[in-house]
Amino acid sequence: MVPALMHALPIVGVPLAILLVPAVIAAFKSFGMNQEYERAVLFRLGRLGEAKGPGWFWLIPFIDRVVKVDLRTVTRVLDTQETVTRDGVPVKVNAVLWFRAKDATLVTTTVQDWGNAVIQAAETAMRDAIGQSDLDQLLKDRILINQRLQDMLARACDHWGVVVDSIEMKDLDIPEQMQRAIGREAEAVREKRARIIKAEGEKEAAQTLADAAATIGGTPGALEMRRLQTLTEIGVEHNSTIIAMMPVELIEAAKRIAEK
Repeated sequence: MVPALMHALPIVGVPLAILLVPAVIAAFKSFGMNQEYERAVLFRLGRLGEAKGPGWFWLIPFIDRVVKVDLRTVTRVLDTQETVTRDGVPVKVNAVLWFRAKDATLVTTTVQDWGNAVIQAAETAMRDAIGQSDLDQLLKDRILINQRLQDMLARACDHWGVVVDSIEMKDLDIPEQMQRAIGREAEAVREKRARIIKAEGEKEAAQTLADAAATIGGTPGALEMRRLQTLTEIGVEHNSTIIAMMPVELIEAAKRIAEK
């Protein structure tokens, strides 16, 4: 009887092993886990269910399926775009893009490969924004161009459940001939500014001298005091040159005699 029992045990063990393997697989498929930055979109028999948050969650084996979405901010360097500005200048521009998934359900159900879709939309929006701007705006109003670009991209990605945190143009390359022309223009502007400043200085100096002359001419004895002050300044410098200055009264008297 004992040998017969030993022969029966392997026969019974085979069906138990066959049943145990699917049970273990089902047990592993009956739960899932999300990190704090992840969300799991549940599909039950192909129909959309409730999105699962961070931590443990239960599933119906072989019936439920989940798609995990990472909510962290994604950083991408966009490819260099060759385009033409509104005033007809060819430029090469690249940019850096920061975006993240806001709604895991929309990201999963409305767009396929949402990360690549956002990048393609960003490159298209960048070309459109540059085409609507002049070269001077690209060089001087970089913040305004970035804001316009972000607004255009946000409108395109909002219905995908994606938030565009920021997009900034990184490098702007223009033809060498245009660089030389900009350099000459900047040099001419600076030279013009220098000449205007010099002319304004000479005008102010002439006006000051005219005011001083009018003040001295209208005050008796003022010119004589100025003459004595000049002689004092010359003496301080230990100058060997001797300057003889005629009194103003003699000059005035000579003028009156000549008029008679």
